[in-house]
Amino acid sequence: MRAFREAVEAGDLEAVEALLSDDVVFTSPVVFKPYPGKAITAAILRAVSQVFEDFRYEQELEGGEGRDHALVFTARVGERRLSGCDFIHVDDNGLIDELTVMVRPLSGAQALAAAMGARFDDIAREAEARTASTS
Repeated sequence: MRAFREAVEAGDLEAVEALLSDDVVFTSPVVFKPYPGKAITAAILRAVSQVFEDFRYEQELEGGEGRDHALVFTARVGERRLSGCDFIHVDDNGLIDELTVMVRPLSGAQALAAAMGARFDDIAREAEARTASTS
């Protein structure tokens, strides 16, 4: 999805959030349970933008009649290099309703898990505050 890619590459997290459907489901590469909802997904994406260094999309794939996309990326978390893919599905309105991220190698995933885990209380508080302000 070109709009998502361009917003991420520009660091425009408000534009990224605007592309998410209210009922988006985020599936993390390092946590078993999916995270439903725009507020938590946006908060996670904001945090990951601070954790990833040297982030770069390298390839964009499309399928499923234009509703399924895969964005292949590389990044660094501390001293660990990783590669990964954002799998995106869009709804009938063109908004992202599924975002699944996968990363490799295991050492990169472990570094990502540790860095995000250290921020997760803040992520949860931000999501709760955003949910309360939109209710």
